[in-house]
Amino acid sequence: MVTGGAGYVGSVCTQVLLERGHEVTVIDNLVTGNRDAVPTGAEFIEGDVADVAADVLGEDPAQPRFDGVLHFAAKSLVGESVQAPEVYWYGNVVTSLALLEAVRHSGTPRLVFSSTAATYGEPKTVPITEEAPTAPTNTYGATKLAIDAAITSYAAAHGLAAVSLRYFNVAGSYGGFGENREVETHLIPLVLQTALGQREKISVFGTDYPTPDGTAVRDYVHVKDLADAHLLALDHAAPGRHDIFNLGSGEGFSVRQVIDTCRDVTGLDIPVVDAPRRAGDPAVLIASSRRAVDDLGWQPQHTDLRDVVSDAWTYTRALGDRAHAAQR
Repeated sequence: MVTGGAGYVGSVCTQVLLERGHEVTVIDNLVTGNRDAVPTGAEFIEGDVADVAADVLGEDPAQPRFDGVLHFAAKSLVGESVQAPEVYWYGNVVTSLALLEAVRHSGTPRLVFSSTAATYGEPKTVPITEEAPTAPTNTYGATKLAIDAAITSYAAAHGLAAVSLRYFNVAGSYGGFGENREVETHLIPLVLQTALGQREKISVFGTDYPTPDGTAVRDYVHVKDLADAHLLALDHAAPGRHDIFNLGSGEGFSVRQVIDTCRDVTGLDIPVVDAPRRAGDPAVLIASSRRAVDDLGWQPQHTDLRDVVSDAWTYTRALGDRAHAAQR
């Protein structure tokens, strides 16, 4: 069962699961997901996870209906989480607790949770390892950390086999699935939308960071590599244990490097304006994925920024073509 399987990462993971021969049921309320993002071949159930998970998973622990759950469904806008924390504590934490109870009562043996690097807050050292202190600076990161803590206790008390994957910046596309949100906050799709003329300009928030070109540096991981890590995590999960892995490329790229790469890939002009730093934005965020490589056997295949941007550009253009055709 895949919660949030009509969203970006959830849809790609669902597609990869289907390609590997799994039977997949997707739960999504379509508040931020898209019905057409649910891959062909997956069963789709529209609804809130807290409302439908128990019925979908069943209540016979002697005969679980599913081998595992991949939990992507979440509210994920950092700014919104600060302005409306109640929405995030309920939508993320309460919903996840309901899911954990459904998993427990159904006897579903494995859970892979979509966590985030936002649990670390502003790191004191990079690259960031799993031993780094967790000190989230926003409600979104705090809710994900709270869910991680709940999963740890369920694993210890009820024998759940669980893995949390803390992503850094996800990008790219796979199999016709990519980023398609009504409210977009991620740099690469924003820059590519600007290249297409869907946005007037791209703002660079902060040009005076202690980095080579003065702009913030981030780690980008391709969405297909991320999906592969989820399948490895399902195989790795062991009863009574909750493992946590960081997932990133291990290499940092500045905002200006990303914009320049987008210009190179698209061959188009991308208007840029400099803007003040945003509060709470660290200068550098780079992951150490050594534990995932060593313990999961994860081998990212798409680590070149140009390849990541090229895949994202293919998807962004296809979206633009569909929107243009619909307006005719």
